[in-house]
Amino acid sequence: MKEEENQKSNWERELLEKISLSTIREQRKIRNWGIFFKSITFIYLFILLFYAIGWIDEGKVRLTEKHTALIELSGMITADSINSSADKINASLRSAFQDKNTKGVILRINSPGGSPVQAGQINDEINRLRAKYPEVPIYAVIGDICASGGYYVAVATEKIFVDKASLVGSIGVLMDGFGFSGTLEKLGVERRLLTAGENKGFLDPFSPLDASQKAHATVLLHEIHEQFMHVVKAGRGDRLKDQPEIFSGIVWTGQTSIDLGLVDAMGSAEYVAREVVGAEVLVDFSPREGFSDIFAKRFSQIAFNVLSQSEWSLR
Repeated sequence: MKEEENQKSNWERELLEKISLSTIREQRKIRNWGIFFKSITFIYLFILLFYAIGWIDEGKVRLTEKHTALIELSGMITADSINSSADKINASLRSAFQDKNTKGVILRINSPGGSPVQAGQINDEINRLRAKYPEVPIYAVIGDICASGGYYVAVATEKIFVDKASLVGSIGVLMDGFGFSGTLEKLGVERRLLTAGENKGFLDPFSPLDASQKAHATVLLHEIHEQFMHVVKAGRGDRLKDQPEIFSGIVWTGQTSIDLGLVDAMGSAEYVAREVVGAEVLVDFSPREGFSDIFAKRFSQIAFNVLSQSEWSLR
């Protein structure tokens, strides 16, 4: 009997010890998470304080020496692009020109084209800034490709530099799509399109191609193409050779584009900064996500992961 009581007592004591240890571990875990979140909050507030007092100046460069401003335009030129939208590129251009230590600006382009509206807005802003800051030259340096909308932007600069293997040109406009009307018929699918307005279903891919709509689309393309050619001729002037194929939508290598007057010379960004601008130091003014935006995203992701793990551990 006494042995049974001792065994029961030992069992109860072991159970209490396990419960106590488990409680201590949970309290320690809660305390550690509390310290973690307090630390993150402190760091976040500390960074906000730095912004408030100007110790961190987001998106601006503070240099006392003369430099060449570098702006990267890469990828498709679209309204929602961080690297090539008119809003982002134009803001970077303004910052570069307004910096009192900017001796020249290089727009390094690596783009197959994109929106003619976005490219046109960048072209217009470059021309405006050139007129406002005539003492600050701006040059385009082409990477792998500068075609269509990319070239639309480049012709606004004073000179265009290329690599011998760069692809340049594609001075044309396109409107592409697919037609599925025959496919739907074979699948036994009926297309039901209701419109108010004779041409509201303009170039609907699930309907047969309408001849009058095709003709109207062709007129639109020719009109935008004329605008493109006018901008190129205005930007390149007498340097452009009088050859019709220039505006046919074809691309050329860097060397051939020099011969055609599409660009001016061979040269990299470093070469242009050193030999043409005369300010070898390159300062990057390219558009990018702000530090506060990146930090907020990272913080949100960390918090989500922590909460997810905490929820899992309570199950």
